[in-house]
Amino acid sequence: MNVNKQKILIVDDEPDILELIEYNLRKEGYHVITASNGQEAVAEARKHLPDLIILDIMMPKMDGIEACRIMRSMPEFKNTFMVFLTARSEEYSEIAGFNVGADDYIAKPIKPRALVSRINAILRRNVQNDEVVENKVEIGDLVIDRESFLVYQNGNKVVLAKKEFELLYLLASKPGKVYTREVILKNIWEDSVVVTNRTIDVHIRKLREKLGDAYVSTVKGVGYKFEA
Repeated sequence: MNVNKQKILIVDDEPDILELIEYNLRKEGYHVITASNGQEAVAEARKHLPDLIILDIMMPKMDGIEACRIMRSMPEFKNTFMVFLTARSEEYSEIAGFNVGADDYIAKPIKPRALVSRINAILRRNVQNDEVVENKVEIGDLVIDRESFLVYQNGNKVVLAKKEFELLYLLASKPGKVYTREVILKNIWEDSVVVTNRTIDVHIRKLREKLGDAYVSTVKGVGYKFEA
């Protein structure tokens, strides 16, 4: 068993699900905390400050969407990974999850090996984020320097407009994380009333024209992500 200091909070109202996930993550070396509803989740999260939280959506007392929304509003959980685990595969529930700050979405029934691989991959983003030093992101053949507003691909300078640069930097700062259009608008264009979803799509298209299609992918009905 690997020795792992990272903490994971699992939240589900089904004891069998909790036991199955807990067993497999402990076997992987993670420190695991459990809760059976959204209210307990918020309390346990504040107590233990986990690195990642797995939330079911449909639970008594407080559902996962509301629990995630509450925790995302707290500064201590700004960078905590949050993953929804649910049997509901409807697109609207995925969108609702991403809108309140979810990082990923895993559907039941659970396949333990696939679940552990997904969790390992998500937590590896912390290692990738360590490369964000002094406003610089280095991923693969890309170097994105926020201080100088310059982008280099394979050592060659790529000229981007200001908003194109800011959009690329936002996506690349957390590879694999899905950003909804609402979150992108808030971060890049703030409260501008003249900006629409079409504006984001146009900027994404320009980024792909200048950098190629391999970096930014579309999550249908949700938003965009930078491929890790």
